Amino acid sequence: MTGLRVATLAALLALALSPLWSNRPQEASAFSAAPASVSAFLPMPPLGPPRETVFYGHAKSLARRSGHWELRVDPALFLSGLAAQRAAVEDGVIAPGEAVPNDYYTRDDSHRLLTFRVAPRAHVTVMTAGPKATTITVPELARALAGKRTPHKLWEPQAGYWIRVAGDTVRGMDQQYTP
Repeated sequence: MTGLRVATLAALLALALSPLWSNRPQEASAFSAAPASVSAFLPMPPLGPPRETVFYGHAKSLARRSGHWELRVDPALFLSGLAAQRAAVEDGVIAPGEAVPNDYYTRDDSHRLLTFRVAPRAHVTVMTAGPKATTITVPELARALAGKRTPHKLWEPQAGYWIRVAGDTVRGMDQQYTP
């Protein structure tokens, strides 16, 4: 093949495969910025990991480290329905045939903490008196997790969060109401 044919073939192949490689959002939202570790050359599902992962966990600390926010979180499984009932039986929390209280069960096996960066403008929702969902800032959440006074008193300070992560960066946290 001549050099022109090879270059043309390479350009056509790159153009055809570019949707598979594109892992950058078209626009950064006001709530989060694309993490610096996301590459345009990483494939998307089913050939690569999802752009964003959501998991449940208990936030243990949130602090400024070397110019960025770091969250320490204890991941857990927040289960409902059949999965909750069977897990609670297997863990010896309830007897076979019993219902899981409030139709949810949290399984937290290891209590080993994970560390994530937190986007400075990540969307954070907590429960305040009522309970009602209240949006707060990342610095306010850091103060609340440290046990310091904040403008919004958390309804359930120990409640877990649904955490949205892209790469190694938290884009959002929503506290889970647990009756």
